[in-house]
Amino acid sequence: MRTSHRTVGMAMAVLATAALTSCGSGSGSEPVASGTVTLSFLTGSDQTAVDTSKALVDAFMKANPTIKIETETRPGGSEGDNVIKTRLSTGEMTDVFWYNSGSLLQALNPAQTLVDLTGDPVLANVQTDYLPVVTQENKVYGVPAASLTGGGILYNRKVYEQLKLEVPKTWAEFMANNDKIKAAGITPMIGTYKDTWTSQLFVLADFHNVQSAVRNFAQDYTAGKAKFATTPAAATGFQHLADVHAKDYYNKGFGSATLDQGLKMLVEGKGAHYPMLSALLPPLLKTYPQTATDVGLFGIPGDDPATSGATVWEPNAIYIAKTTEKLDAAKKFLVFVASPAGTEAVTAAVPPSGPYRIKGSKLPEDALQVAKDLQVYIDKGATAPALEFLSPIKGPSLEQITVAVGSGLTPPAEGAAQYDKDVEKQAKQLGLAGW
Repeated sequence: MRTSHRTVGMAMAVLATAALTSCGSGSGSEPVASGTVTLSFLTGSDQTAVDTSKALVDAFMKANPTIKIETETRPGGSEGDNVIKTRLSTGEMTDVFWYNSGSLLQALNPAQTLVDLTGDPVLANVQTDYLPVVTQENKVYGVPAASLTGGGILYNRKVYEQLKLEVPKTWAEFMANNDKIKAAGITPMIGTYKDTWTSQLFVLADFHNVQSAVRNFAQDYTAGKAKFATTPAAATGFQHLADVHAKDYYNKGFGSATLDQGLKMLVEGKGAHYPMLSALLPPLLKTYPQTATDVGLFGIPGDDPATSGATVWEPNAIYIAKTTEKLDAAKKFLVFVASPAGTEAVTAAVPPSGPYRIKGSKLPEDALQVAKDLQVYIDKGATAPALEFLSPIKGPSLEQITVAVGSGLTPPAEGAAQYDKDVEKQAKQLGLAGW
C-alpha cells in the first residue's frame, strides 16, 4: 500500500521515434571536455526519499569525483506520477529517476522508455527476490533505492515483557494476547481512522497468509477469476477488522484519532498493537529514541503456525531513462546504489526500517528492532510481497470500506463484496482481460 497514491493510471503513450533514435550506448555522447560528466536525478519529495537520495549522491560523488549529480524533486501522489509519465513521453526525463517498483512500473511503458538492465553487471548485487518487482515482460529495469518495509502488527515490547506475552503465530494466540492486555488496563489495539488509509493494514498486510493458502491468488485476481468475497483466505482480512471491533479492543475515539497520535500511543506503551508499516518509525527517533528498541514487528497471524510470516513492501527503485546520453555514468551510479557501500551511506543518514535487498548488506548493530524482526522473516523465506506488487489492481475505495467494517458499520462479508465491485471498476478502466 503505497500511501502516496490510490489508483494506477492507464498505460502511457509510446515515446516518439525521434526520442528513441537519439539513444545510443550513451558513452559516445558523454561530455569529456571538462573531464566531468553531469547526471540529472529526479527523486521524490518526501523526507525519506530526499535524505536517501542525498546520501547516495554525496557518497557516490565522493568516490567518483569526475561525475557530478544534480538532483531535483517531484511531488508525491498522482501529481508526481503524472510528472514522471509526461517527462518520459516527451523525452525530457532526467538521466536517472526514483519511482515505485511493482505493478505501477507497467504504466511507464518501460520497454519504450527505460534502459533494459537484464543480464547487466549493474544487477550483480541485487537479491533475486527483488527482481520480479522491477521486471516487465521478462526484462529488468531498476535497482532497489532503499530498504524493505514490513507490514503487520507493530507492538510495544515493554508491554509484552511486563505481561509475559509471547509473539503470536496464530490469530487465536493474537486474540488471547489482546484479552490479557485489555485485562491489564492497557489498550490492546490502536486504530487511527481519521487518517483513513491506516485502516487498510489488516487486509493488505494479510497477503502473506492469502498467498500461503492460495498460491495463484494474485494471478487469478488480476485475470478476474478470483474474488475477495469468494476466497475465504482473502476475505479473512475483513473478518479480522470486525473481530477486533466486536471485542472492543480499540482505543477510545479511534474514529477520529490520527496516525501521529497512534504512533505516540504505541511508543509510550498506552497501546500495545498497531497494524502499520515499519517505515513510519524512523522519523520518530528524534522525539522518541526508545522507538528503536521498544517497538517490534510481527506479521498478521494466520491460522497455521507452520506458515507464519510477514507481508513486505518492496523498496522503490532507481531507473535509467532511455533518452540519457550518459549511459555509462548512469550505470556506474546504479552500481553504487546497488552495493553494500551504497546501503552503508543510506544507513548513516536514514535508519533502515527493514533489511536491504542488496547482497552483502547487513543491518547495523543498533538497527531498529522492527528491522531486525523483519530480517528473521527474510532469513526464513517467510515473506510475500504486498498484492500491489503482483497486480495492478487496487480499488480506490478500500480505505473507506475498511473504515466502515472496522467501525462495525458494515459486515465483513459485505465489505469484501463491496471491494470486489470497487476492483471491477478499476480493472475495466485498465482494460484488463477477463473483466
